[in-house]
Amino acid sequence: MDLTLWHNPRCSKSRQALALLRERGIEPRVVEYLDDPPDAAALRAVLAALDGPPQALLRGDGPDARALDLVPDRMDAEAVVAALLAQPRLIQRPVAIAGGRAVIGRPPEAVLGLLPDAMG
Repeated sequence: MDLTLWHNPRCSKSRQALALLRERGIEPRVVEYLDDPPDAAALRAVLAALDGPPQALLRGDGPDARALDLVPDRMDAEAVVAALLAQPRLIQRPVAIAGGRAVIGRPPEAVLGLLPDAMG
C-alpha cells in the first residue's frame, strides 16, 4: 500500500500512528514535514482529500497561531494554505495520505481508516 505520513517524531500522537501502521505491516513513506515542509500544491491536495473543513489541518490553538493572530473559524482554504506555508509547525499531526484520501491522526487510530480492509 502506498501511504504517506506527514510525521513529527517529537509528537507522541505521530509516533503512535506510525507504530500502528507498522504493526499492520504498512511501511509508510515518512515525511518529516518540519524538515521538508509541503509546498502549496501539496497542502491544497491534502485539503481536498480531507473529509472535513480546511481548518482541520491547522493547529489553531497554540502560541504559533496566536503569534500570527489566526482565527481558524474565519479562514478559507487559501488562508489555511498561506498560514501553513508561513509556519509549518501549525500543520496538525500526523497526516496520513493514501488513495486520494487523507486523515489527521488524532486520535492515532484514525490513520487505520485509510487501510484497504477499513475501506470496504
